[in-house]
Amino acid sequence: MSDKKLFSEFPPVSTSQWEEQIAKDLKGADYEKKLVWRTNEGFPVRPYYRGENLAGLEYRNVLPGEFPYVRGNRNDANNWQVCQDFCVNDAKESNEKALDAIARGTDAIGFSICGKNLVQNIDVTALLKNICTGCNPVHFDVGINSANVLEAVINDAETKKCGAKGIRGSMFYDILGRIAVCGCFGADSDTVSSSIINMLYMTKELNGYRVIGVDAAHFQNSGATLVQELAISLAMGSDYLTILPNNAFPVAEIAKRMHFRYAIGSNYFMEIAKLRAARLLWANIVKAFDPDCGDAAYMYIHGETADWNMTVYDPYVNMLRTTTEAMSGAIAGVDSLWVRPFDAAYRNPDAFSERIARNQQIVLKEEAYMSKIVDPSAGSYYIENLTASIAENAWKLFLEIEDEGGYIAAMKKGVIQGQIKESAAKRRAAVASRKETLLGTNQYANTGEFMKDKIRDYRCAVSCSEEKFAETIEPFRLGEAFEDLRLKTERSGRRPKAFMLTIGNLAMRKARAGFACNFFSVAGFEVVDNNGFATVEEGVEAAVAANAEIIVLCSSDDEYPELAPQAVAATKDKGILVLAGYPKAIVEELKAAGIENFIFMGQNVLEALEKYQKMLGI
Repeated sequence: MSDKKLFSEFPPVSTSQWEEQIAKDLKGADYEKKLVWRTNEGFPVRPYYRGENLAGLEYRNVLPGEFPYVRGNRNDANNWQVCQDFCVNDAKESNEKALDAIARGTDAIGFSICGKNLVQNIDVTALLKNICTGCNPVHFDVGINSANVLEAVINDAETKKCGAKGIRGSMFYDILGRIAVCGCFGADSDTVSSSIINMLYMTKELNGYRVIGVDAAHFQNSGATLVQELAISLAMGSDYLTILPNNAFPVAEIAKRMHFRYAIGSNYFMEIAKLRAARLLWANIVKAFDPDCGDAAYMYIHGETADWNMTVYDPYVNMLRTTTEAMSGAIAGVDSLWVRPFDAAYRNPDAFSERIARNQQIVLKEEAYMSKIVDPSAGSYYIENLTASIAENAWKLFLEIEDEGGYIAAMKKGVIQGQIKESAAKRRAAVASRKETLLGTNQYANTGEFMKDKIRDYRCAVSCSEEKFAETIEPFRLGEAFEDLRLKTERSGRRPKAFMLTIGNLAMRKARAGFACNFFSVAGFEVVDNNGFATVEEGVEAAVAANAEIIVLCSSDDEYPELAPQAVAATKDKGILVLAGYPKAIVEELKAAGIENFIFMGQNVLEALEKYQKMLGI
């Protein structure tokens, strides 16, 4: 057998040689503008990375399961919990759903119980009937009544074979996260403090049971960048470690009872890097409080696919979004994961959507074998550098929040809310101008789809009677404004028709007709494309015969000076004339000829379509 090295016929290429070739290919164009991507988080990403870019990343020299846990909390496999969440309104019904999910491959169950009266009256024994909390972890999110529900869970376990000491799961009680959505703790400070302390005492002998939640998902679902989401969550965790410890519960004990919930969005590699950076930074924070913290420094992460990019229209696309998001979570090494059902944006998920959501994870585990490899992204030049960049920027923002006095103080001052509002506004603007695409919503709409009769308002409203001391953040979905636009058309009982008056240069008229059809279909308008007309008058006659209310002139910039005046004269009182394109060199000439309406790339599509609805009396 030859000892010749594989690929030895390919000589090594240095970075300077790569850069020299890139400079040639750019032909004088600006390297930074053409090839360097600046993220929403504000840091640059290079077009390529090499081994030398890993120099100085000290955390790479540790194994999985070792401090600072950037490579994950486990050292033998990546066996995360496949979790399925249920919003509880009826204990018996939710129990039946949970048992069915367990029978079909779910590892863990999440029960979310909304409303003070419902929580107080819920029958925990009925909810947990035939569920062994020692075999299948059960995670509860019940708010201020967490201590009472925890007591009922422990009592229920005592009556079963597993016993109380064997129960697994968590009680997600996050008083600091409640500030973000309610503007207060949800109860007076003495009540919330005693509730947490009670749960810490109740779980002192329950190894691995966590009772303090840090809900970072609120922030991403309100428009925060990944760096903001991470930095704010670290500040929340730091505040818990500052305000809770006492003689009975030192920092290490508090840290062991905490778990973090992160939204996982569609920025695939960035989300992997975010979760790795989260473990790295949290481990160092806990160690700063307690140098002998040991495994208390590792961050327990529950991931859930994001809500902000889910859509009502073309909802099956949500399956594609949640699949890549679940992959990000699995590769990053989450401890548990919930995949949001594809129809969760507009109704209470049904059995089919819950099954698909569950099976997305099971396929990743059982067919893609993602549970077999610990830290599969390790050593990737790109992901390792993203991890370092996110960690650096999140740490900088974390220190800024600490300089404000910590999370609670920064929320009271409105500092955090202001930052999130700013990033949310940028995201909304990007979607409105279609710089950011939501497939089926602001681009490539399914014109034969109607949703107004399928939407059901089922979500729990968060409320409390306590006086607010902080401004709240606003969770939203990026597609809401476009969905409202289209629903407005649906509910009007009309379906305006946009007719493509295609003429002249074949390539340009086809391209612009395609753009215009996509443009108007987003608002729920009917669009009519055409192969082309010999004259403007012929096209207008066809539009009138089709009962079109909008006539879109589609041709080339060179032909518009001649065609536009003809179109203005021919369409008088016969419909709204729109020109596809915005040729800057002749736009004033076209306006002088009578063209008032233009549609073009980079335009605020949302505002334009709202204008056309108003012109049509919708």
